[in-house]
Amino acid sequence: MAEGRGDGACESVDVVVLGAGPAGLTLGNVLIDAGIDCVILERTSRRQVQTRTRAGFLAENTVRILERHGLADGLRRRGREHSRCEFRTEDGRFALDYAGLGRGERHTVYPQQELVSDLLACFLAAGGRIRFETEASAVLDADTDRPRVLVRDRDGRPDRWRARYVAGCDGRHGAARNSLPPGAVRRHHSDHGLSWLGLLAEAPPSMPAVAYAVHGRGFAGHMARTAEVTRYYVQCERGTSAESWSEDRIWDELALRMRTADYGPLNQGRVIQRGIVDLESDVLEPLRHGSLFLAGDAASLLSPSAAKGANLAVLEAEILGQALIADLLRGDSAGLERYSDQCLSVIWRAQEFSHWMIRLLHDVPGPDSSFQHALRRSRLASLRTSRSRQNWFAENYVGV
Repeated sequence: MAEGRGDGACESVDVVVLGAGPAGLTLGNVLIDAGIDCVILERTSRRQVQTRTRAGFLAENTVRILERHGLADGLRRRGREHSRCEFRTEDGRFALDYAGLGRGERHTVYPQQELVSDLLACFLAAGGRIRFETEASAVLDADTDRPRVLVRDRDGRPDRWRARYVAGCDGRHGAARNSLPPGAVRRHHSDHGLSWLGLLAEAPPSMPAVAYAVHGRGFAGHMARTAEVTRYYVQCERGTSAESWSEDRIWDELALRMRTADYGPLNQGRVIQRGIVDLESDVLEPLRHGSLFLAGDAASLLSPSAAKGANLAVLEAEILGQALIADLLRGDSAGLERYSDQCLSVIWRAQEFSHWMIRLLHDVPGPDSSFQHALRRSRLASLRTSRSRQNWFAENYVGV
C-alpha cells in the first residue's frame, strides 16, 4: 500500500527484503506465494544479479526446499547429480563416493547464476515487486514494529520504505548489518590467514569428481560447473592481485599441484573470470534485532571449502518465510522467536565442518607448522582408511 511519494513520504509493505541473492529471492517467493505483500530491494542491476558466478553445489535438502515451493523446475532439467570427490596428496590419491556413505545423499551441480535467474523469473511471474539499482543505506527504527528503510534509486534520488518486518539478505557489507546498533549482536570472526585465487575457465571438466589437491606449494581445487566451464582454485599469498598471475602461470601451477604428471593432464581453456578469496569465517548472534532479521551472508560467512553458503541461505530463507507467514497471517510469533536459535544451530555445525576442511586442505603457517603438517597428513590418512570417518565426512559434506 502506498502512503505517498516524495520528501517525507514512504511506501508501505508487510516485508522489505534487502538483496536479490539466493536468500532474498527464495524468501520473496515463499512470501508472495502465501499472499504476503513484500518488495525486494537490490543495489545492482538485473544483469549483474543474473550473472554473478558463485557456488554451484546444492545439497539434497536444498533441492527438497526448492521443490516444496515450486522453484526447482530449472535445476531438475539442467542440474547434474554429483556424488564423488577425490583427494590428491603427497601420499597418493583416493576418491570417496559419498552417495554411498553417511545418509546416502548427493549434490546437484547447478551454477548459482542459473538458480538466481530461476528464482527471479518465478518471483516476477507471481507478480512480485523488485527494485533493481536501489541501494539501501540504512534500516531505522528496527526496535519498533514499523521499521523504515532508507534507499537511493538508480537516479540517486532518496526514497523510503516502511514495513512490519525487514529481512536483511544483503550480505556482510549491506545496510542490514551496518544498521545494527552497538551491542545489539555479537560478532564471531576468524581470519584463517589463507587466500585463494578463484578462476572460471572456458574448459570442460577434467574429471568427473571434485578434486582437492594438497601440495607443498599450496592447495588447488577443481570443481565442475557445466559441460563447458570449470571452476578452479589456487592457494596464493595474502595480498596477491588476481591479475598478477598470467594464464601460463595459472595452468603451470595447477598442473604441478594437481600432479598431472601422475594422474593425467587438465583440459585447458581461456580464463574468463578471476578473483581473490580470503578465507574467513563470520557469524552474528543473534540473527534478529527487533523487526530486522538476518539471513544468508548477512547472517554468516563460511569459507568456500565447505560449499555451504547458498545452501544455508535457502534453508534460512524458508525458515524465516514460514515464521513471517505464521505471524502476519495467524498472529503466531513463535517461529520468529525461534528463528535465530534454529538457524544458528545449523550455522555452527556448518562452521565446524568448514574449519575442519580448511585444516584438511592447507598447511597453516605458524610456529608449530611441522606439527600441523603431520596432523593434516593423519587426517587425510584417516579419511582414506576409516569407514566411520568417511561416513562422518559424507554426512557433513552434503548435509545442511
